[in-house]
Amino acid sequence: MIQVEKIDTFTGHRDCVYALEKSGENHRFFSAAGDGFVVRWNLQKPDVGEMIAKVKNSVYSLAYLPKEDHLWVAQNQEGIHIIDLQSKQELRSLKLAPALYFDIQIYDNQAFVAGSDGIISVIDIDTLAFRKHIKAASVSVRCLAINPIERELAAGYSDNTIKIFDLKTFELKKVIMAHTNSVFTIKYSPDFRFLLSGSRDVRLKIWNAEREYALEEEIVAHTFAINHLSFSPDGQRFVTCSMDKSIKVWDTENMKLLKVIDRARHAGHGTSVNKVLWSDHEGQIVSCSDDRTISVWKLNE
Repeated sequence: MIQVEKIDTFTGHRDCVYALEKSGENHRFFSAAGDGFVVRWNLQKPDVGEMIAKVKNSVYSLAYLPKEDHLWVAQNQEGIHIIDLQSKQELRSLKLAPALYFDIQIYDNQAFVAGSDGIISVIDIDTLAFRKHIKAASVSVRCLAINPIERELAAGYSDNTIKIFDLKTFELKKVIMAHTNSVFTIKYSPDFRFLLSGSRDVRLKIWNAEREYALEEEIVAHTFAINHLSFSPDGQRFVTCSMDKSIKVWDTENMKLLKVIDRARHAGHGTSVNKVLWSDHEGQIVSCSDDRTISVWKLNE
């Protein structure tokens, strides 16, 4: 039987917290919010937040580059800020079209940025030159996932589809009529055999990446929109979080629900849980919410 222990609550953001990102150290992670603050937290020293950057507008997405020890910050309506984490100084910035930036994924010296204008911007990390603007819809691109084995880029859209692109040529390979509402989160399983998707339609779906993305399973996973999902470091479990204020823990192999973390039972979040991060530090799970807090959880068996 899994027991849930609430380790801590981090406070300090002055608006809804939208982004969580790992750092180069297992016990540290980054957050960003509607207040424009980008903060580094230490799981070994609870609630001691360290300001990394402050931008004018809200931030929905961050990406950490381990080799450079840089943090990419996507400021909504403006563009990318690249922060050197040693000096906490902005090294460079790149103006993008005025839009909301919902996701950043890094692969093979390229950054992929998902915009509300329907464009995936492909940016060379060294030169900050645009390699490609992928426009396959006029609605928001909400989430991205990269499969290095099949050399594919998956993107979830507000037109309820998941579109699969060739990672080299950026050609559109496949359109999956995936959900009945916006696709808010997609993640490949750690072995890259499956693509998981969560939607505003409250459904979690599992697609077989080795069989032309055939639908393997469909689960009514929450009562409101599924905002995000994250795999455990060993890949055996994953967590989903939702606008219904709950976090759910699942078994990867059989897609069985193992635990519900919520306000009533575990002093969980009071409003929408926007992101969840399964950290490498003692298997702790980090979640952030519209309630402006970040919570840290541990599963005990």
